[in-house]
Amino acid sequence: MYNKLVRLEVMRNLGQEVDDFIGTYLTPVEKIWQPTDFLPDPSSDDFKYHVDELQTFAREMDYDLFVTLIGDCITEEALPTYESWLMGIDGVNQEEHSGWAQWIRSWTAEENRHGDLLNKYLYLCGRVNMREIEITTQYLIQDGLDIGTTMDPYRNFVYTSFQETATNISHRRVGSFSKQTGNTKLSRMCGMIAADEARHAKAYKHFVSRIFELDPSEMMLAFEDMMRKKIVMPAHLMRESGQKAGELWSHFSDAAQRAMVYTGYDYINILSELLEEWKIEHISGLNEKAEKAQEYLMKLPGRLQKITDRIATPDLDHQFKWIKS
Repeated sequence: MYNKLVRLEVMRNLGQEVDDFIGTYLTPVEKIWQPTDFLPDPSSDDFKYHVDELQTFAREMDYDLFVTLIGDCITEEALPTYESWLMGIDGVNQEEHSGWAQWIRSWTAEENRHGDLLNKYLYLCGRVNMREIEITTQYLIQDGLDIGTTMDPYRNFVYTSFQETATNISHRRVGSFSKQTGNTKLSRMCGMIAADEARHAKAYKHFVSRIFELDPSEMMLAFEDMMRKKIVMPAHLMRESGQKAGELWSHFSDAAQRAMVYTGYDYINILSELLEEWKIEHISGLNEKAEKAQEYLMKLPGRLQKITDRIATPDLDHQFKWIKS
């Protein structure tokens, strides 16, 4: 169990810097892109031409890559769960119109555009069963998530640092693979989303860096605890119609691995990046428990590498209801 009073004091101190965080890591509404910047304009004379082009490229996408794109969209669409979760962590007062509550609202406003863009793309692409996608999205919001952070801001910021980096990789790879087959419009959409995720990842990594300066032993123990539990993806309870919560996740994860969009090696690489970003090896002044946590964390990438090397990705064994047969 963590010391809640210390957490609250650290969050209060950092909350005084939130205006700087917003100015550094988020983009003003009037300047940032919006979904309609990348989608066919229904009022234009060549709307049908652009939709036909979009549908042609969508039909030609590799099955697993297309599944990953849909799953990424559904993950983004479950944003209400993520906002409500973060609003409840210790040190966030959602009645305030400044400080951490304002960060979470502003971050949510940026993230909301991602699901909007991908949802409209999928609606226009002609290859999906949109109702099944909507069912999965509703279930995902209804089922919530259990990411092992409790209401601890330290653990939550480790999670968001990891998760924002992972979503950056996934969107960027879908965009890159799409571009290789000439689908430059989808590639640009995914690239813009990935750039947002990269900025957000930098923000949460910075929050953790600041906490290491203020409360190094407890921050180290929180990092260790999250990595011992393993970082679960926010859509780990994903399901299709007729399924139980979480029943679809392994199939989606396998598709993402087969498409080489997000693999076990990416998990290890993100961990290694965080170890370097937060200079874990060089943090001093730790108590005995935190020193042991530090040692565990530094050895973890090597241990995970050996395990991942032995894991084989299953062959295609699931036909997703999201995609029209």
